[in-house]
Formats: sequence, C-alpha cells, structure tokens
Amino acid sequence: MIGRIHGKLLEKTPPQILVEAAGLGYEVDVPMSTFCNLPAEGNDVTLYTHFVVREDAMLLYGFLTASERETFRALLKVSGIGPRIALALLSGMTPDALANAVERGEAGLLTRVPGVGKKTAERILLELKGKLHSSMTGAGAVPDDGRADIVSALIALGYSDRDAEAAAKRLPEGTSVSDGIRQALKMLAR
Repeated sequence: MIGRIHGKLLEKTPPQILVEAAGLGYEVDVPMSTFCNLPAEGNDVTLYTHFVVREDAMLLYGFLTASERETFRALLKVSGIGPRIALALLSGMTPDALANAVERGEAGLLTRVPGVGKKTAERILLELKGKLHSSMTGAGAVPDDGRADIVSALIALGYSDRDAEAAAKRLPEGTSVSDGIRQALKMLAR
C-alpha cells in the first residue's frame, strides 16, 4: 500500500524516525544501516517502505535502498521470522553479506545478530538458499567466493560489515584472497 515515502525528517530516535509527508507525520522503523546514513533532522529524505497491518497495529518500515527492502521482504517469508528479527539482521549485516552467508551456509554469521539463535539461522539458510541475490558480482569485481572470504576475514579482524564490503568491492578482478585481504587492510587503514 505504501511503497515509498518522501518528506522532511523531523525526528531520529533509533530505531524509529518521524517523516513529515503531505502534512502527516509517519513513524517509520528502520534498520541501523539505514539510520546511520540518514541526513540530519530537517532535511528531506526518501525511503522505500514496507507496510504491515496486524490486528493490533499498523507499522511502516523504511529502507534507503530497494535491495534492503527486498531482503527484508524475503526474510519475512521465512517461518518464525518477524519484522523485528528481519530489522535486526539488516542492522547487523548488509544485504550482500546476508546473501553470501546464506549461499555459503554460514549459520555462525547469522547467530551473531541478537535474537537469532542456531535453529533460526538454520531455518533462514534452508528457506532462503538461492532466493537472495548479491549485487557483488559484476564488472571489475572479485568472484563471489573470494570476496566473501575477504569480507569474512576483515570482519573477523574487527571491521564492520559495511567497511569490509566497501573495501572488498574496490578490489580488482582476479585478486587472490591473501592479496585481497592485504590490499583491503591498506584501504581501511587510510
């Protein structure tokens, strides 16, 4: 019903924001990945949204990218996963990192997210295998399996998912994992 919202960002109180559009103030729950990239209060913002109607509430969820929204919607289709867990997963991982974790069967990465236990992680892996699409492949990109290893290594060294993904995306095609880690560490040290 509500697929996108554009308006003035009035308030930012994690994980919720208030957006004024056409004279109405919309409370929108957002993942921390979106929250951290929002403009300052008083500026215009455009969000892709997902509207949920429950017996006791009507809830609006917002995302800066269509990829985040599509990943959120895919997560909601997994039995036992509600909007709160889906938001937590997107707060802890980028859509690309989540897609790669699912394709590689890395339940351990998913269980790092608060609220996601071993059984939930295994259910996500089972039900989403082959259904999430990573945008990490393309011209000038390291192949998925090498890039995922580089990202995993950087995360293990304490870098955030976002920083690790950004560094890995800038690596030239055909870079080995060990060279990729070295080059990414140099990029991140700047």
